Amino acid sequence: QLQLVESGGGLVQPGGSLRLSCAASGSIFGINFMDWYRQAPGKQRELVAGITGGDSTTYADSVKGRFTISRDNAKNTVYLQMNSLKPEDTAVYNCNAEVLLDYESTWHGWGQGTQVTVSS
Repeated sequence: QLQLVESGGGLVQPGGSLRLSCAASGSIFGINFMDWYRQAPGKQRELVAGITGGDSTTYADSVKGRFTISRDNAKNTVYLQMNSLKPEDTAVYNCNAEVLLDYESTWHGWGQGTQVTVSS
């Protein structure tokens, strides 16, 4: 059973840093894309950052210059390095990914979510 396992959330003071991880467990052939979304209470879910199989990246305007998405192909893991965190970054962060199971089949799913709280 393929699943996405997230880790790295927590409580941090404004200006601090956290690194989120999302690992695709199970046997996969490759990654089409892996994205990080977030949803704050009372707000819509938004795309924070994404990375494709070709290592193209995209970022929400609100996090450009502060967040960096990267991946380790050997570990089937994507990371979100979050620096200069602000209270408005507080949200549940979810990993979303589409992976290749073989030359023809894909799997698409979400992680369970990890809470990030930025507060003094």
